[in-house]
Amino acid sequence: MNIYEMIIKLLAEHTGRNTSEFTPETTFESLGIDSLETVEMVMELEEELDVELELDEKVSTIAELAAFVEKKVG
Repeated sequence: MNIYEMIIKLLAEHTGRNTSEFTPETTFESLGIDSLETVEMVMELEEELDVELELDEKVSTIAELAAFVEKKVG
């Protein structure tokens, strides 16, 4: 499972929506997800990937979050 797929899975769990409803351009705001919930999801990704991710950039779309995580994971 790649980073994008992991994020989609987490979003589906957090929102109760089907994974097919998400696109890379989907914004967290459009899903009703605030910055605190975004941080919580990043923490879950940290656990799954066994890495430390400091959310030091503003991410507003699924693609931006995936790119951020991929950059940090290397």
